[in-house]
Amino acid sequence: MKQVPIEYQVSPYMVFFLIITIQMGVGMLGFERISAKLVGNDAWISTLLFGISVNLIIWIIYQILNQGNGDIIAINQNVFGKWIGGMFNFIFLSYIVLLGATTLHTYIEVVHVWMFPSISSWIIAGAFLGLCYYIVTGGFRVVAGIGFFGIVIPSILIFTFFYPLQYADFQNLFPIAQHSFLEIMKGMKGNMFSFFGFEMLLLYYPFIKKARTSQKYAHYANLVTTIVYTYLMVLTLAFFSEKQLASAIWAYLSMIKIIQFPFIERFEYIIVSVWAFFILPNVSFTLWGVSRGIKEALGIKQKYVLPVIIVFIFVLSFFLNNRNKINLLNTWTGQIGFVYIYVYLPVLWLIQTAKIKLRR
Repeated sequence: MKQVPIEYQVSPYMVFFLIITIQMGVGMLGFERISAKLVGNDAWISTLLFGISVNLIIWIIYQILNQGNGDIIAINQNVFGKWIGGMFNFIFLSYIVLLGATTLHTYIEVVHVWMFPSISSWIIAGAFLGLCYYIVTGGFRVVAGIGFFGIVIPSILIFTFFYPLQYADFQNLFPIAQHSFLEIMKGMKGNMFSFFGFEMLLLYYPFIKKARTSQKYAHYANLVTTIVYTYLMVLTLAFFSEKQLASAIWAYLSMIKIIQFPFIERFEYIIVSVWAFFILPNVSFTLWGVSRGIKEALGIKQKYVLPVIIVFIFVLSFFLNNRNKINLLNTWTGQIGFVYIYVYLPVLWLIQTAKIKLRR
């Protein structure tokens, strides 16, 4: 593939912010219930192990990208040929579209439940997608800049991670490790959607200056995400009883409802509103990634592809009109992502490495 001009690239340390901002999306608001439903008070162990496994996948991704010297679109075609490689590219890009759609429509559901139950989904979707279009047309550096501020601005809410501690009962965490290792592994499924998004690195790798040096920042980013998610899981398990958590769909928001100020009666309104700064770069990244991937695969300019993708995601807002449909979309996205990331990428790395050694 063609070398990306340096004026379109970002510094290696930006990978730290890009990965964190796309991992800490809407899944952070309610991932605890799903994992706790599977392994109870050992859910924090599943979260920690899943975070560790993501670091292993990040290492594999960098091995693939460093050896291929390009993005996943070019690498798939180089390793498997035009048609088979094209099929894998189609699967990956379809997954990225689903990831963006799931993120946006799950956030819209949060807005419906916690703020504006009567507002139509298509109004919120249209406003978000219109803003995302403006961001993506500015190029990758603009998208990356939004990702940076998508971490900096919501960080003002970090105190909400500690306020519920005064009501936590850490006896809820005991006995520890009462589930088998296999059960804890199954509990990791509850964390999939929350951690996913880091695989966008497969598409924006060529846009990083001295990309090989950025690997440590990717690992640091996932380490931060793992610590945050594990802490939130521990806090949630200590704050809620098992019966309460089973009905707390948005556990984080339910916890911070206790925060009160003389001038703010419903503090969760602030949280949901500020969370838009997480969602905006999430959706923008997926739109940029898919349009860029199609450009590399088919040679169609991004400015022609982008409106089509946006219209598709917008039209979905008319069909994803209840909790069950959004849950189904979450499930499909998680399953496709799991197979591609945890099965396909390691196999791709092994085949790519074998082919390189055979050529020598």
